[in-house]
Amino acid sequence: KPVANALVWQDMRVADYVAELAHHGGPDRFRARTGLPLSTYFSGLKIRWLLEHVPRVREQAEAGEVLFGNVDSFLVWNLTGGPQGGAHVTDVTNASRTQLMNLEKLSWDKELLNEFAIPEAILPRICSSSEVYAVATLSAVKDVAIAGILGDQQAALVGQTCFNPGEAKNTYGTGCFLLMNTGERVVRSNHGLLTTVSYKFGDQPAKYALEGSIAITGALVQWIRDNLGLIQTSSEIETLARAVEDNGGVYFVPAFSGLYAPYWNPNARGLIMGLTRYAKKGHLARAVLEATAFQTREVLQAMEKDSGITLDVLRTDGGMVENELLMQFQADILNRNVVRPVIKETTSLGVAYAAGLAVSFFKDTDDLRASWALDRTWTPQLEPAKRDEMYRLWKKAVSRSLDWLE
Repeated sequence: KPVANALVWQDMRVADYVAELAHHGGPDRFRARTGLPLSTYFSGLKIRWLLEHVPRVREQAEAGEVLFGNVDSFLVWNLTGGPQGGAHVTDVTNASRTQLMNLEKLSWDKELLNEFAIPEAILPRICSSSEVYAVATLSAVKDVAIAGILGDQQAALVGQTCFNPGEAKNTYGTGCFLLMNTGERVVRSNHGLLTTVSYKFGDQPAKYALEGSIAITGALVQWIRDNLGLIQTSSEIETLARAVEDNGGVYFVPAFSGLYAPYWNPNARGLIMGLTRYAKKGHLARAVLEATAFQTREVLQAMEKDSGITLDVLRTDGGMVENELLMQFQADILNRNVVRPVIKETTSLGVAYAAGLAVSFFKDTDDLRASWALDRTWTPQLEPAKRDEMYRLWKKAVSRSLDWLE
């Protein structure tokens, strides 16, 4: 039985903890061990919040009467019996995003647990991303092996078969997440990115990645739909944006919960710049879509600086890749090709690949790579001078949003 409602990744109620810890050592005080800056994004501080704010949970945790898990652990535990012997496990990718796992040792970091005041006994056992963890006991799937666990974005990286260092994908959903495989090398970011585990297949060495996390992309389309009522369904944003030739000088910085990579500025807030009486609904719709592409360019440039690798092509997936106007502008503002695979829901595909490897349904990663298929490619069409000017104005708008809260 859950002791509290889940705290999702965009939940900011731990902001005071972030400020408190950053005051004594700066926002990067744990980055060397975890690959992550202090942020409301990660689940470690959310565990602390639950322990300190939900009645009796701290006492239950100390007595060994409660367990913590991200969604993966919760699902596996319930599928395998729950209180009647359920497996309490997670994989290295999900564990790496708690800010409690040592990135190189792939184990819970005792000093961090002490710093966050979290008892290790409540945490799941850290496993690889591809192995048979247990078999299901739930009647509908009884005796089916549970053999693959991956974090959302790491699963998409696997689903896009980005198995070589330097290969990258961008997932367009509620937020945007650009990941580049760095192989067995842990690359420390100096440009505002996260260092994370990308996957670990069985007994093979863990592979790592750089990640650029963008909080608000598809969620901005939802906001236009639900809060302003400019569209009835999310898919209508493309039609509305095509009603005008360009953005009319309008720029939308969607810092609803601060800005994530590469700024990590929790005090930034959203703004719309460049409005005139000429501006119409279509211009605002364009600005909404273009905000996703501009933010992607920011994290891609940071990734190239950190890795020393220039991307020739960007693989894309997620719900927003159906928006062809966005995909064309993404190619335009990046000045490089953007490709979309036949199977766009690559997160589900990736974890299926991991499970298939564990039970020998697939032979190896070459077998997986052979199944990847291209649907469409977008090539840059924007004039260089126009590209540079639009990006300059975007950066100017972002500068106005930073540290809005004091």
